[in-house]
Amino acid sequence: MTTVKTISTRLVDYQNPQQMAMLLAQLGEYALDDMGGGQALPEEVKQRLLTDLPQQQQNFSLLAWVGDECAGMTNCLWGYSTFAAQPLVNIHDLGVQKKFRGMGVSTALLKAVEDHARQGNACKVTLEVLGNNTIAKASYNKFGFKAYELTEGAGKAEFWQKYL
Repeated sequence: MTTVKTISTRLVDYQNPQQMAMLLAQLGEYALDDMGGGQALPEEVKQRLLTDLPQQQQNFSLLAWVGDECAGMTNCLWGYSTFAAQPLVNIHDLGVQKKFRGMGVSTALLKAVEDHARQGNACKVTLEVLGNNTIAKASYNKFGFKAYELTEGAGKAEFWQKYL
């Protein structure tokens, strides 16, 4: 007989050292994955996150649990849509540990982000995804995300960056 474990999510309290340690562990696992860059987070980045995240008013993070095991995380940013004159939420990171993939953890995280966004009167939730991350794209699409296009023929939005 297989035991089905419950998937749950919890908002991270950035003031709680245990929750921050779990968040950094999950973020570290995500960073090591090919879709997270494939490199460990430098120690100085982890130390800055411990100091900086509690000071950020526009950020929130969620941890996902399968039973009593921490299985994934998401880091989100509040923004503002000038076209809707309402807040929005951007999912900056979303990672699920390999052993928990395919169990619905990302769906639980997406649902929790959506619920939090609705509570804050957000008009939408945005995210970026790597073009070759077909598994994540399928999950996001199944949840209702679509490539961003203002008008037909204008083209799909692209996420660009410039390091400073």
